[in-house]
Amino acid sequence: MYSEPISPSQAIEEYLTARSNELADATVQNHRYRLKQFRLWCDEVEFTDMRELSGRETESFRLARESEGLAPMTVRNHQMTLRVFVEWCETQGYVKPGVSEKIRTPAVAKSDRTRDDKISHETAQDMINSLSRFEYGSLRHVLIHVLYHTGMRTGAARALDVDDFVLDPDPHLQVRHRPETGTPLKRGIDGERNVSIVDSELVKALQDYRDRTRPEVTDEDGREPLFASRQGRIAKTTIQAHSYRATQPCEWTGACPHDQEVDACPYRSADKASQCPSSISPHALRRSAITSHLDRDVPKDIVSGRTNVSRKRLDQHYDARDEESKRQTRRRQLENMDI
Repeated sequence: MYSEPISPSQAIEEYLTARSNELADATVQNHRYRLKQFRLWCDEVEFTDMRELSGRETESFRLARESEGLAPMTVRNHQMTLRVFVEWCETQGYVKPGVSEKIRTPAVAKSDRTRDDKISHETAQDMINSLSRFEYGSLRHVLIHVLYHTGMRTGAARALDVDDFVLDPDPHLQVRHRPETGTPLKRGIDGERNVSIVDSELVKALQDYRDRTRPEVTDEDGREPLFASRQGRIAKTTIQAHSYRATQPCEWTGACPHDQEVDACPYRSADKASQCPSSISPHALRRSAITSHLDRDVPKDIVSGRTNVSRKRLDQHYDARDEESKRQTRRRQLENMDI
């Protein structure tokens, strides 16, 4: 145990210095901000010596953060950073062994982040660029790119056959309702449509996947599924697994924003990826795609037809923009109309 008193601020500065060569700059900044909140709380309650830290103090800090009306995910992130910091302090003899194990990092229900359960267009592009670089032409690469580019539902993507990828006269995907052979669409015949592919890189990747990577298989009805495994048409759970894994930030940044060591992170396994605080489901990827379309001034009628969702549901469940983003979109559209 450290023989002299050590203040929270001194311990925090030593921790940040020690980790600066191990963590990405953005992660260090996140740690600095979150631990600043802990330091300010320590000043407020006059807690001055890390040697005296116990589960009582860490729980009081959590309750104080919750009382400020912070989102559950924010409180969780603060607690996770605090735990990593205290673990480091234990290795230095600044804190009694075992205190870090008493720090609660409550689970956050998906419902607590429903409207925020999406990724930005910039993040999606970083993710897709990484897939293109390291997994080009793979099932995961083209599947995730198609889902984000088109905003289609899981069931629609799963229903696609090889012949539904049409190159002439211009590239598009034919989405068809085929309940008699196991691929119904959510909205039945009303869900049928042709979806343009206006990203030339995606067109090329789909061609290479179809011609080189896709297993030469048919499903039990003799159809040739576009998105296939060696067993035939992929299951919805397979699409979900690919979405959760592809959207983990460590996949394309090499660093974890949630204070986990990437190589030892429990969420890295296929069956745990959905529990990563940053991973998102195919439905959330669809919401991200729709929001991106709207942010880039694509008219709602076009988004509605392309993604097969009514204007009412588009406004209620998929338009995740804040009011200022909506205002800016309206302003740009008015400017383009020269009113």
